[in-house]
Amino acid sequence: MLASPFFQTSSRNCILLICCSLFAMSGCDQAAAPVNSGDTLYEYHDLSPRWSSPENRNGAEGQGGKENNSGKGHPYDTIAAGQSLDLLQVKGTGVVNRIWITINDRSPEMLRSLVLRMYWDETDRPAVEVPFGDFFGVGLGRTTAFQNALFANAEGRSFVSFVRIPFKKAARIVVSNESNRSLRNIFFDVDYAMLPAWDDNFLYFHAYWHRDTATVPGVDFDMLPPVAGKGRFLGANLGVNANPAYRKSWFGEGEVKIYLDNDKEYPTLNGTGTEDYIGTAWGQGKFINTYSGCTVASDSLLQWSFYRFHIPDPVFFKTACRASIQQIGGDATDSVAAYQREGAPLKPVTTDGTTFRKFYEKGKTFNLADTTNGKGWTNFYRSDDVSAVVYFYLDKPVSGLPPIQPVQIRTTRLRDKK
Repeated sequence: MLASPFFQTSSRNCILLICCSLFAMSGCDQAAAPVNSGDTLYEYHDLSPRWSSPENRNGAEGQGGKENNSGKGHPYDTIAAGQSLDLLQVKGTGVVNRIWITINDRSPEMLRSLVLRMYWDETDRPAVEVPFGDFFGVGLGRTTAFQNALFANAEGRSFVSFVRIPFKKAARIVVSNESNRSLRNIFFDVDYAMLPAWDDNFLYFHAYWHRDTATVPGVDFDMLPPVAGKGRFLGANLGVNANPAYRKSWFGEGEVKIYLDNDKEYPTLNGTGTEDYIGTAWGQGKFINTYSGCTVASDSLLQWSFYRFHIPDPVFFKTACRASIQQIGGDATDSVAAYQREGAPLKPVTTDGTTFRKFYEKGKTFNLADTTNGKGWTNFYRSDDVSAVVYFYLDKPVSGLPPIQPVQIRTTRLRDKK
């Protein structure tokens, strides 16, 4: 049995922990919650389950399937260009347990043009504001079949979230169509439960997406800009369009850094490389695991999309959090020297040959024509097209992060053709 410092013996907390083991302060995996949390299949609990779908918007009690004399009269909705659709808008205390959606247009352009927004407790600013596909783990607008701890796409045609999402006073979930064409079909279920009370240990769910089409060598890409408050960094899904100026070189030497609380220049949590962060090694092919994986790995398109969720290794913060990834790649020394001669944007960092040589200085660029540092494998800061969605919990319904970037930035140069 797993011990949980959040577990209380009161019946109120016993009921709430059924739906909230993932985001509670225990840090336990939802699939391995303590038996005494009440999450066993054969126990009864006084919850009020609801499904919000086109057949019964918001899951009104006893009101499902009324159209067409209950003969499947309203299975989907349509979102015209420039319009929005509320999938859920309810008041009260509850938790969203599952979201399932399918749409007829699953092109990369549409997956990046649709925006998913979530509002808690009737705030004006959304806690979640992310391109539709990216939110559901579809990096770079390229669908593939997968299932992990938090998201699934059974056959590449659906979008499923298993993230547990609590709300204290109200919840609103909206899909907006910022493309120039109508979305003919959107089918959905938002499965939630009303709860008898809110627990002050509960945290609000947030998600943030950002893209930089040309990162600056020597400047880390902020997956999560600084946020203030108490919370939990849940994980990230990243996408990389590698710069062809470096030909087929390896893009993924950059280390993930997570700055906690009072961290300033240097972080408390520091990884060793991009593929290392998602649990693989010596390069990065396609694989799907429970807590980490790589859904896209294309040497022809120079594209990679990958994820990691901090469920077995929870990352909590007391006052602040920031998460970044270095923009570093690597190749044979002679190849990197050739890129440098050709004018590709780069800053050499290290060469690992017979010895490990470090020669990077901020504000300076080492010239690899100087062979005194030897030859071998040379790591170098580089410029690529990088995007990321991060998932986190916070003790308030608004994070203060910037709004989503315009649709033109989201959809440019998607590389969806071989």
